[in-house]
Amino acid sequence: MAVASAYGHGCEALLQGVLSGKPAFGPVSRFDVSARRVGVAATMPGAPSLRSLLTEVIAEACDGEPPENLHLAIHGEPARDHFAGRLFPQARTYTSACVAASQAMADAAASIAHGFVSRAVVAAGYLVEPDQFALFDAGRALAVDEAVRPFSLGRKGILLGDGVAAIVLEAGSTTTREPLGWIRGWGRAGDAYHVVQPRPDGSGLARAISSALRRAGIGPAELGYVNAHGSGSPQSDAAEANALQLSRAGAAPVSSTKSLHGQSLEASALVELIATVLAMGEGQLPPTAGFLEPDPGCAVNLIVDEPLPAKPRYALSLNSAFGGANTALIVGAP
Repeated sequence: MAVASAYGHGCEALLQGVLSGKPAFGPVSRFDVSARRVGVAATMPGAPSLRSLLTEVIAEACDGEPPENLHLAIHGEPARDHFAGRLFPQARTYTSACVAASQAMADAAASIAHGFVSRAVVAAGYLVEPDQFALFDAGRALAVDEAVRPFSLGRKGILLGDGVAAIVLEAGSTTTREPLGWIRGWGRAGDAYHVVQPRPDGSGLARAISSALRRAGIGPAELGYVNAHGSGSPQSDAAEANALQLSRAGAAPVSSTKSLHGQSLEASALVELIATVLAMGEGQLPPTAGFLEPDPGCAVNLIVDEPLPAKPRYALSLNSAFGGANTALIVGAP
């Protein structure tokens, strides 16, 4: 695995960042935000190049070898054409917003599970830029109190963050490497409810969770951690809490690392999956930042204040996107 975020470059930087419980948000200096309602995001210093960072993390994850069967989650045109067409012409590209990377991961895992390939690379990248920042700000989706407070009473919305990541997947029967973790199950389901709002009862995400559990061959009681989508928006968090209850996964400890490293859109799911694998290996589950007080509409077993010492055998990583797309990935400890 390889990753770059506002916490710095490398898996260790991300792990220590999310375990610190200190959000990486700060004033945006990359472009002018003086006319915006919100002026913060979780950004790397300076003006990093997405092209360079993607190339770097892919090379790092692949030990310098050319990426095989590349599944690339990236923003839509013109970025898609620029990266997929010129930099990685053989890549299969995903532009499905906040589930782009998890869709890519599910497809890569399925291609290996069905024996089509023995190795695949999943990569994703998003750097906070003026157009998307302006759209989310104009849509009043960004948190005006400049903090992400998943599942908390008084939450105001999301905040964006830089994220560039790559993961190498290999068939267990052929790999010669010591595994960092196993992709045990994946599930996908659509709400078909609203353009930008989730189905309030969480039934779409619950179906994705149940599908992933069936594929993994485990019950919800065996989940030892959930890295929730946890965007901090009022509607999304409530629907996700309902989904965890509907799928009977509500007893597992829950946190949202988005409250720390921000919402990286197409790259979020991969950054969060890496954070989940790292936390499982460390035996410390990251806390949720920004919590004020319990929301009666969000009945989840939330980790707050400090990391939770635990060595879960299975963890669940959840993501949802505009258009009612929902994904669930189950990671097994090595």
